[in-house]
Amino acid sequence: MALHVPANPLRFVTAASLFDGHDAGIDGMRRLLQAQGAEVVDLGHDRSVEEVVTAAVQEDVQGVAVSSGQGSQVEYLSHLADRLTERGAADVRVYGGGAPLAPDEIALLAARGVRVLRSQDSQWLGLPGMINELIRDCDVDLARRRPQADAEALRAGDESALARAITVLQSGADDRLAAAVRDAARSRAVPVLGITGTGGSGKSSLTDELLHRLRRDSEDKLRVAVIAIDPSRRRGGGALLGDRIRMNSVASGAVFFRSLATRRSNGTAPAHMVDIIAACKAAGYDLVIVETPGIGQGDTSIASYAAVSLYVMTPDYGTASQLEKIDMLDLADAVAINKFELRGGEEARHDVARQLVRNREQPGTPWQRMPVFGTSAARLNDDGVTALYHHLKGLLVDYGLPRFPGVLPTVDGQVSAGLIPAGMA
Repeated sequence: MALHVPANPLRFVTAASLFDGHDAGIDGMRRLLQAQGAEVVDLGHDRSVEEVVTAAVQEDVQGVAVSSGQGSQVEYLSHLADRLTERGAADVRVYGGGAPLAPDEIALLAARGVRVLRSQDSQWLGLPGMINELIRDCDVDLARRRPQADAEALRAGDESALARAITVLQSGADDRLAAAVRDAARSRAVPVLGITGTGGSGKSSLTDELLHRLRRDSEDKLRVAVIAIDPSRRRGGGALLGDRIRMNSVASGAVFFRSLATRRSNGTAPAHMVDIIAACKAAGYDLVIVETPGIGQGDTSIASYAAVSLYVMTPDYGTASQLEKIDMLDLADAVAINKFELRGGEEARHDVARQLVRNREQPGTPWQRMPVFGTSAARLNDDGVTALYHHLKGLLVDYGLPRFPGVLPTVDGQVSAGLIPAGMA
């Protein structure tokens, strides 16, 4: 049987439901969706209905696939379908699998717009064939389906309008919308923080920790939009958009999070990024954060979009001569040596700071004064992350971030102070 090849960019959210720690099934589905050309926003396991719905709305997807094996599939999937309708996303298709259901339960869910994926479906069609039915069912043009990408709703701060506007802008399908968001963005001084660095350096976890501190420090008086970019697969065009799984600070109304695939074989950003950032500004957000995929030594594209840029790396970067090849050390406003607790963390900070002294041609400046921070994003209330946050906050205020008194105490130094910093309960 020939598989359906999608004519439109396809986006799915995948997750295992609340109290379900078994994600092997959904992992297999995620991989097959990617292999057949879909962009998959994976949330991992133990996810509530509200988390899945918020992701579906902000990510503007055609389909949601949930594995639910904890014995309450009917209730969970029914509530999921209801909440999507309440959030204005009734046309998002919902697929469920997991524990076997009785025929009357399957019929009940079907009446509520949920398709149950049964084991016999994969026996008859094969797993690729079963997944291909999802691909075929969801192959619709989002840019033309729901009329929510209008500038008026966007300026009112509607999340669905911003989500759809990003979809339309990325496709390049509406020049009038692009012009409207640019005009609206010009009236607002909204800074852009660009975060980039090597693959596996913990950029997403560090971004989440910085968001957590900003929300605490501002007492949720600021709104933040985060654009997280992952590469598309050269073969098949699919993508794993996996940054959202690290984000514990996303909250509807306070933090808007959108995952994007590059949809091209070169570069670390998708087309029309300037317009996508402008849409976030037009929607009333006070700060836009753009996180790009792991890069090598020469990619500095983030500097084209960001007023302030952060480069994230780990202590394991090779020999000191490798530092001379990293272009971002010329451009970054701050450098984080993340996973600082690993062997060689302090030596890496010393070497990177010395390289910054040379790059900036400031031979009389002590290396300790360079904006190089030792961070451990996986640690609770890490002092290095807090020091980095306060440094970035000061820079962003200069570019238009609203000033606020702040309640988060400052810390001494620029590095992690231990597993649990002194004074923390």
